[in-house]
Amino acid sequence: MQIIETERLTLRPFREGDADDLLACLRAPTATCFLSLKLADLTAAKTEVKKRALDEGSVAICLKQTGQVIGDLFGGGAAEEEEGTASVGWNLNPQFGGRGYAFEAARALLDHLFRAKGFRRIYACVEDHNMPSQRLCEKLGMRREGLFLEFVSFTKDDAGNPIYENTLQYAILRREWMSGVPAVWQPPGMTGVAGAEPSGHDV
Repeated sequence: MQIIETERLTLRPFREGDADDLLACLRAPTATCFLSLKLADLTAAKTEVKKRALDEGSVAICLKQTGQVIGDLFGGGAAEEEEGTASVGWNLNPQFGGRGYAFEAARALLDHLFRAKGFRRIYACVEDHNMPSQRLCEKLGMRREGLFLEFVSFTKDDAGNPIYENTLQYAILRREWMSGVPAVWQPPGMTGVAGAEPSGHDV
């Protein structure tokens, strides 16, 4: 994936040196869907960084000012379930929550996938108790398409039985995005900062 810049962030592939920051993000995941990615130590984080560096759909969210990795995105990798459709997701270090970083990063990723990659449809799966991610999907203009009851399990009870969670699916089509969202991704050679909003536009 190419490097994308927004007003405050840089989105780029993972690379050597990201292990400490990734460990901070995944030492204690807050969303149950990321519990399987929990990292125990720096050695595990280094292994995970090497894996992600080879994955086209794995994106590091970095503060532009410091270069620190504060989270990650996924979507648009080679192994999508059907042509023209991409699944996306995001995970942010809780220390940086509440500042609009997740929206800024996710918006730039969706714009890149639609405009540069040409995807026709993008969707996200969210646990029914994960209200911040639901609000983020809605802020991105995604439509809630369905509720899957007891769809997937990420944890087990004290007896070892799987605890199944309800999952919501949100989606948006390329034509919907293109008709209502100003360009974020910019082709090489164009000037300006991606993610900077035109004056008076309220997102």
